[in-house]
Amino acid sequence: MTLFIQGFEKSGVGLHTGEQTRVRVLPATSGEGRYFVRVDLPGSPVIRAHIEAVRQTRLSTELAAGDASVQTVEHLLAALAGMGVADARIEIDGAEVPLLDGSAREWVEAINRSGIAPTASPAFEMQTPLWLYEGDAFVAAVPSPQRRFSYGIDFEVPAIGNQWYSWSGDRASFAAEIASARTFGLAFQVEHLRQAGLIKGGSLENALVCDGNGWLNPPLRFANEPVRHKILDLMGDLSLLGTFPVAHFIAYKASHHLHTRFAKLLQQHLANEGWQAGNLPI
Repeated sequence: MTLFIQGFEKSGVGLHTGEQTRVRVLPATSGEGRYFVRVDLPGSPVIRAHIEAVRQTRLSTELAAGDASVQTVEHLLAALAGMGVADARIEIDGAEVPLLDGSAREWVEAINRSGIAPTASPAFEMQTPLWLYEGDAFVAAVPSPQRRFSYGIDFEVPAIGNQWYSWSGDRASFAAEIASARTFGLAFQVEHLRQAGLIKGGSLENALVCDGNGWLNPPLRFANEPVRHKILDLMGDLSLLGTFPVAHFIAYKASHHLHTRFAKLLQQHLANEGWQAGNLPI
């Protein structure tokens, strides 16, 4: 786990709303966890970054408390969790976290600039495997001596195709190998999604886009950047548990919907093994 020495602020456009928002990430008391504060709403309602707060998961993860909500939280939460920040007050003046460049790189850079102090933390080790599937898509966690994330994707477009990637590392490795992988999409889906009121803020500046002939906005940061980004999404969604147990997390063709369903199942599974939500920092 790490503790913030000071906070930071970033602004940008939301992927789905297309609206400009400002985010201030501030230190929080140890044990408070990560939580959002809608400072633009009366009373500044608090929305916990917890699996029980998930409201919808169509192309992003949205959290809610009463009438207040915040959308596309996964990249920022993955950055905080990947850098070991277990407690953070996240003030936001709108309904969606900025997409920035489509990855978590700018969040990680801001976290590093803000100053973080490493502290010792216990780790809970999974003892038995757990999995959840829909068709041929699945998410699983199996006992492992170290924390690891593995992901597989399979797309018909040749630019993506079948990709697998497995990662296990420290904060520096997360920043270099996972955080900078950008979100991606298929060109033929763009108009349909916009007609559905989604990706209003998406562009070739903040997302990788490909068609049947290849990438429209190369170069990629990694040859397998799409599957690395899926690990980033998975980490962001699983961070809603409050802590990652020591396990090997494996996913294939999954989605935010399946990620968060699995997180709820995992929460109950860990409780049965003796884990209590909130008492083990990342």
